[in-house]
Amino acid sequence: MRLVLASASPARLGLLRQAGFDPHVLVSGVDEDALSAPTPGELALLLAEAKAEAVAARPEAAGSLLVACDSVLDLDGVAHGKPADAEEATARWKAMRGRAGVLRTGHCVIDTVTGRRASATASTTVRFGEPSDAEIAAYVASGEPLHVAGAFTLDGRSAPFVDAIEGDHGNVIGLSLPLLRQLLAEVGHSVTDLWT
Repeated sequence: MRLVLASASPARLGLLRQAGFDPHVLVSGVDEDALSAPTPGELALLLAEAKAEAVAARPEAAGSLLVACDSVLDLDGVAHGKPADAEEATARWKAMRGRAGVLRTGHCVIDTVTGRRASATASTTVRFGEPSDAEIAAYVASGEPLHVAGAFTLDGRSAPFVDAIEGDHGNVIGLSLPLLRQLLAEVGHSVTDLWT
């Protein structure tokens, strides 16, 4: 069965490829700003489900197994996705500096053949270091934080500014492979059957 990643994230695609998968990418086009939920975890799950449903409805997704994810940083119960601009990214980093947040990634799997679906959210605590104002300015100037949830990533330039994590590192990058394995099992598939 063909695996489809309903995400434009190169980090998620990279994680899947490193784990032995070769997914086809179909971007959902869901307007993330149009959706809201009471908590960051619920928002991450709602966004993942909306992306999966949008792609599942497209003819080119027929006969595939869909995986969709969306991540938000939960800082004091407030969801932070991708910052809108450099000013917001700078303010975010100054607020995160020396603190801990929880990266929440919603995951949704849909088997377009059987209609079976499963979804859940993975959560990983992230302990941020204390980069200087100059380091934050240089990082924001790189442009990277404008493209990632929470304005940081573990697989890029901000990695030196993350002191520790508690939980699945892949989840912070954008996709929890252990959770994916569980969700695939719930819809009747084994990860090993999808290896290329």
